[in-house]
Parts: sequence; C-alpha cells; structure tokens
Amino acid sequence: MATKDPISEAKRYVENARTILREKAIKQDYLYTDRKYVKMAGHTAYTGVLLALDGLFGIKEKGRKDINWYRDQVARTDKKLLTNFMSAYELLHLSMSYDGNLDVSTAKSGLWHADEIIQWVEQRTATC
Repeated sequence: MATKDPISEAKRYVENARTILREKAIKQDYLYTDRKYVKMAGHTAYTGVLLALDGLFGIKEKGRKDINWYRDQVARTDKKLLTNFMSAYELLHLSMSYDGNLDVSTAKSGLWHADEIIQWVEQRTATC
C-alpha cells in the first residue's frame, strides 16, 4: 500500500474540520451550537497540522511526539512558523478540542493558522 502524501492528507483533515463545523456544529450568528462537533473539528484540524509537520520532519512511525518536541523542532526551522504553530495549538487543540469553545472567530482563526502552516510546509518541501 502506497504512503499517502502528508500535505494532501493534512489539507484533507482541515477540509474535514470545516465540513464538521458547517454541517454538524451549526453556526448561529457568531457561535456554534454543538460543542461536541466543535471539539471534533478542532481535533481534526490540529491533526492535519501535525501530519504536515510530520512530513516536514520525516516522521514515519505512528504515535505523536509531545508539544514540546514539535515546538522545539519548529523553533529551529522558522520563527514565523513557530508563531503560527503555537497559535494553532492554542486555538485548535486547547480552545476547540479540549474546551469546546463555541466562538466562530476562534475556529476561523485556528483554521487560518492551520492553512498557513500547511502552505508553508508545502512550499518548503516542494523545493527540497
């Protein structure tokens, strides 16, 4: 079985997160109505970020490194990327996945950071 491209997989996860928010979390004005699906979307999008970073750092085995490992690796790579990564971690993983923050702007910002990270990794790995 062929290994899937980490960038395509990362983009798919983030798009799935958007679909979960749109179809299941149900937006009303500036809040989502279902915390369960906000949590699910946050986890899905954050997983997409980690997949992209795993591809960048050549991680092939299953299982995750902890946040400190990712933070250190990203910090050695690019300071702007580190800022985006820490924002994605705080918004997608902590605020959405753990807390179930219903604020639409939190999700929008978190997904924006995820897109930025994936795009950065895609550009970086395309030139290697």
